Amino acid sequence: MLKRANITVYGQVQGVFYRSNTCRKARELNIVGWVRNEPDGSVKIIAEGEFDNLKRLIKWCHKGPGGAITEKVEVEWEEARGEFRDFEIRYE
Repeated sequence: MLKRANITVYGQVQGVFYRSNTCRKARELNIVGWVRNEPDGSVKIIAEGEFDNLKRLIKWCHKGPGGAITEKVEVEWEEARGEFRDFEIRYE
């Protein structure tokens, strides 16, 4: 079943290659969407894919790459919209 997860990761998650590692992990799991740094120091992820794969990505987000210190991961679930073809890093 395809789902959409709106994920926000808090902690020391910028400047530790969190976005690039999230992108690699999402692609490994056949997840599409995007990741970007937020002005408040968090990382925002919009991800669509199979529910079980999204759960794997969220589990990974709790740890993140080496150097990251994850304090909190918030997830909101929605139905998939099918608007993405790949997973990318956004620099907005």
